[in-house]
Amino acid sequence: NLQFLENVINHPVFQKGEATTRFIDQTPELFHFSKRRDRATRLLRFIGEMTVNGNPEMKGREPLGERPPTPIMPKADLSMEPPPGARQRLQELGPEGFAQWMLTQRQVLLTDTTMRDAHQSLFATRMRSEDMRRIAPYYARLLPQMMSMECWGGATFDVAMRFLREDPWQRLRELRQAMPNILTQMLLRASNAVGYTNYPDNVVKYFVQQAADNGIDLFRVFDALNSVDNMRVAIDAVRDTGALCEAAICYTGDLLDPSRPKYKLDYYLRLAREMEAAGAHIIGIKDMAGLCKPEAARELVTALKDTVNLPVHFHTHDTSGISAASVLAAVEAGVDAIDGAMDAMSGLTSQPNLGAIAAALRGGPRDPGVDTEAMRAISQYWEGARRYYAAFEPDIRAGTADVYRHEMPGGQYTNLREQARGLGLESRWPEVAQAYADVNQLFGDIVKVTPTSKVVGDMALFLMANNLSTTDVLDPEREIAFPESVISLMRGELGFPEDGFPEAIQKKVLGDEKPLTERPGAVLPPTDLEAERGALIERFGEEHISDTDLASHLMYPKVFADYAEQRTAYGDISVLPTSVFFEGMLENEEIAVDLEPGKTLLIRLLGRADSAEQGVVKLFFELNGQPRTVRIRAEGAGPVEDVPVAEAGNPAHVGAPMPGMVATVSVQVGTKVRKGDALLSIEAMKMETQIRAERDGTVDSVHVQPGQTVNARDLLIVYQD
Repeated sequence: NLQFLENVINHPVFQKGEATTRFIDQTPELFHFSKRRDRATRLLRFIGEMTVNGNPEMKGREPLGERPPTPIMPKADLSMEPPPGARQRLQELGPEGFAQWMLTQRQVLLTDTTMRDAHQSLFATRMRSEDMRRIAPYYARLLPQMMSMECWGGATFDVAMRFLREDPWQRLRELRQAMPNILTQMLLRASNAVGYTNYPDNVVKYFVQQAADNGIDLFRVFDALNSVDNMRVAIDAVRDTGALCEAAICYTGDLLDPSRPKYKLDYYLRLAREMEAAGAHIIGIKDMAGLCKPEAARELVTALKDTVNLPVHFHTHDTSGISAASVLAAVEAGVDAIDGAMDAMSGLTSQPNLGAIAAALRGGPRDPGVDTEAMRAISQYWEGARRYYAAFEPDIRAGTADVYRHEMPGGQYTNLREQARGLGLESRWPEVAQAYADVNQLFGDIVKVTPTSKVVGDMALFLMANNLSTTDVLDPEREIAFPESVISLMRGELGFPEDGFPEAIQKKVLGDEKPLTERPGAVLPPTDLEAERGALIERFGEEHISDTDLASHLMYPKVFADYAEQRTAYGDISVLPTSVFFEGMLENEEIAVDLEPGKTLLIRLLGRADSAEQGVVKLFFELNGQPRTVRIRAEGAGPVEDVPVAEAGNPAHVGAPMPGMVATVSVQVGTKVRKGDALLSIEAMKMETQIRAERDGTVDSVHVQPGQTVNARDLLIVYQD
């Protein structure tokens, strides 16, 4: 009745006051009901799961306890249109014209990394979209002078689906809409795209096109081994979209150290010339571990400006604690743009303090011209938002010069500590760091950035977990079951350093297997994109598969499949407050959830009680003033078999039409049923739905029992053939 009434009052004839007594008879579309999305019920079920069983991400971590105070929002009139900024300049000048403008204007341009690399480096990439989209409109109005916001790509892509259960493409679209005047910037791993392996060239091109279509203005493209040949496909793909292409040189070692001749100034200048010839609009210096000391930054930037006719963009990490000095040295040497993070999200393994750098340059010839008061106000918001992620922050209290020994990228540092914690090695972290440095030398002193840095980290943890040394690894009499990522690296599936891998370790890893001799992307056959799309549609239903879903699947098939199942079961959970996502709701807590403009859910948890059904907890909610009860099976309450998924198109399978709780089961194995007979009932939305037989048959198996929670498409009953 509600949908019928909504159709009536929204019909243009009714709204014009022209409806007659024959209106209903003559308007059949009033009875065309759209499928209900049931968003509130699905969100309540997710909240219930987190409240009763906890978020798996929080296992073994310190809970927040009391809710942190709500972050303080800056003062700004969000009803006003944002003033024009760098994005409008890009649209006006085009990529080549924008790059030329960067060269000729005097101010140093600023990129804020808070929404990408900063949280990746500080707390393992766990920042949720909800905390970004709340502050994004304030950036557009208070800091329109910013050149770009690094807010996408890198590890944020798979973590969004894998751990945060969010759609990374939705995050991108929302941030693009909220900041229409600032360039949105992403990190692209060249032939690795946003994955940890090489993909066929057509997959990389498809992904880049989707990223540009959904809002990316500036692509920072790099190769994990500084192979420009591996970058060409991605560079061409970016240029084809009309976006800005920043080709990044990965900085490693110490160009001032005569004992390490592999990575000297000539090495970096040759790379820059190759990148310019390949079509880059901007040259990036990607100092992912924060190894570029002030004098090295000054020398490198000066030489690059003399060598190529492209703007230079400097990115570093503050693991050592002195990287702001490197940034200021680069500015003095004429760098065109710099990266930093807002004060509250800066320092340690993150980027240096952007607010402090802007203040230090204020009044000088390279003054970036940003409102430092606005930066402080936005930083105050981040200070509050960061408290939600305290459980994911490692116990790092200060910068450390030890980074010059282990050379671990800032973006990997917290993730590797997370892995070490999971293996029970956190107390031996100094040994893990030394093992990392040893493995780097074992592999030939390679560039360490995703995905090569992950391989070095995998091998370091492997050594620690098995009490091995690099000497043990090279012992010809000792059999080593190398991690798969190490085998992939030595095969050349991630490319090759220009001097190759050391023969001893490559031979030990590969045995008699021969490594690749060509660029990995060149030997991979093209992926049949439409065949992949068809398989996804068959599995998940056409209405759930978009172009960006296909791109996600191409990057991470298993991760996307798991995410898609979660999306079907719970809907868009990115709208939930962060504390509720990680820890569920507290008794008598009330939250407001904005589903869309003009549609808000007010949810209060009134209480909980054990159900008469063993192992089931009843949660009593108030949803927009109406009572709702959700039943959640408690973990550890007894073994519950995994419910298989009903096969689409199989007439012998009866699947769940919606998520809910099995209330009754009316049949058993051997029961003969006729079309229309009741098979079972599912409780959802405060009412029971009868599942009836769609054909005559005999029950072969029953896969559920009363009190069991099921997801949409779970297999309930199978008929005999």
